[in-house]
Amino acid sequence: MMKISKTKIKRNLIRKTNPSIIETINLSRKNQNWLELSKILSSSSRKYSSVNLSDIEKATSIGDTIVVLGKILSLGELSKKIRICSLSISHNAREKLKKTKSEWRSLTEEIKSNPKCEGVKIIK
Repeated sequence: MMKISKTKIKRNLIRKTNPSIIETINLSRKNQNWLELSKILSSSSRKYSSVNLSDIEKATSIGDTIVVLGKILSLGELSKKIRICSLSISHNAREKLKKTKSEWRSLTEEIKSNPKCEGVKIIK
C-alpha cells in the first residue's frame, strides 16, 4: 500500500490534464473505500496498466466486478458475464464484451454507484 496523504493527492492533480481522470481522482479521494484508487491514479501514468481480456478471464468468476487502472485490450476471449470498470477500453474489446453480455463502466460511474466498494476486484 502506498503511503500518500490526501493533500499530496490533491497537489498531484495539477499535473493531470484529462478531465475524466481528474473527476475520478476527486471522487475517489473523498471516499475512504476508494482512496487506494486515487493514490494510484494521481501518481505517474506509467503506473496505469493495460490488461487483456485473456488475463481477466483467468482471474475472474461469473458475476464479478473488476476494476482495471488503465485500459482494457482485446487479446483473448471472455466466456463469463462480468462487469468491468476501467479508464478506457479498446473498440474490439467492447465488441467482445457485448458477445458475452458483459458490462463495461467507467471508473467514475462505478464510484458513484458503488460508494462502499463492495465486491470489487482490482486487477493490475
